[in-house]
Amino acid sequence: MTNEMVLHDATFNPKVKTYIFILGLLVLFSSVIGILLVPFWILGLGQWLSGKYFKTLSCQITNKNLKFSKGLILHIEKTIPLENIQDLSFVGGPILRFFGLTLIKIETAGGGGNHHQNMMNMLGINNAEHFKTQILKQREMVIHQKHSYGNAQLTPSSTIDNTQLLTDIKNELIEIKKVLNKNNS
Repeated sequence: MTNEMVLHDATFNPKVKTYIFILGLLVLFSSVIGILLVPFWILGLGQWLSGKYFKTLSCQITNKNLKFSKGLILHIEKTIPLENIQDLSFVGGPILRFFGLTLIKIETAGGGGNHHQNMMNMLGINNAEHFKTQILKQREMVIHQKHSYGNAQLTPSSTIDNTQLLTDIKNELIEIKKVLNKNNS
């Protein structure tokens, strides 16, 4: 097993804290109970929570994976194999643009039918375009390495080894067939 090497460690824009503070405020204003909590949010709770959330943000590109961590109450840590990344896109609504933030949406390959399990969002990475380029570059390297091993040129000695291996497999299958036929008789 090879060790993972961190190739790029993302930094995050401190404006994420303000964005989270405003977003929390908007959520509180959207409910009757939330309106009662607005003074607590404005007088310090919001700044404290958004600062704590900002400290939980972490994102790294390793030689094989993309690792991401975020959250206070619901802490999320994801490790995505780079070869499973299907799409990287930028999302930027009016509020994000106002704060100068970018949301990188990552869609991955995978079954299960739950679209949200195959998606990850990273908010506020500094120099997001460069970070996206680094992810795609490393992804291409991983895919190239994976496929180059499978397409290695056969040498005469490896052809002989493969022929012997196939002959051995054939002989084992013949023996298994004999045993199965004997047991069915």
